[in-house]
Amino acid sequence: MDTTTNKSISLSQKSTEQIMEEQRIHDVLLLLENLSYREETTVKLILDCLYDVGATNIINQKFHSYFMNGAVKKVARLSKPVFRMIAWRWFKKNCPQLITNWLYEQVSFNKAIIPQAQIVVEQVQIPKDLPVILEHKNREVKNLRSQVRVLIAIFILAITSFGGSFLWLNHKLEQAHLQTLEELQTQLQIRPTSVNNP
Repeated sequence: MDTTTNKSISLSQKSTEQIMEEQRIHDVLLLLENLSYREETTVKLILDCLYDVGATNIINQKFHSYFMNGAVKKVARLSKPVFRMIAWRWFKKNCPQLITNWLYEQVSFNKAIIPQAQIVVEQVQIPKDLPVILEHKNREVKNLRSQVRVLIAIFILAITSFGGSFLWLNHKLEQAHLQTLEELQTQLQIRPTSVNNP
């Protein structure tokens, strides 16, 4: 009989503590709502500062062109009053409750349960013919390397032959050009003498 009275006392005590806790948290919510209404100007100034920083950062991330960046920043400055009005309504509606919830979490002193990561190890079946497969792959790699060496040698030979041919052709063209110039000079020398001797 004594144990039943102890249980009823602890249950009634717990329920009164819970009721008191809920009332105090509700009081915190009302105080925060009151604070937000009394300090409307301060809250709006805070929202303005956050808007300036956030808008600048997001514009710098999204628009890398100097012209576009400047134009979008001007549009952002023009839209600031609209943001202030929407943000103020959102703040009045949501922030007191969010702050109250956060404060309650801080004073409840519940240890956060961090789920531990589970390590999953899979058994990989190693094929029995793995050494044969590896040997085959090694042969393929060696074959490809030898083919690359042959292609490099052919490429160097082709470049050398084309380069040599080009230099030889250039030399022959220069000789032909010089020979043509010499013939023209000799023809010019012959003509003036024939003009002088009629």
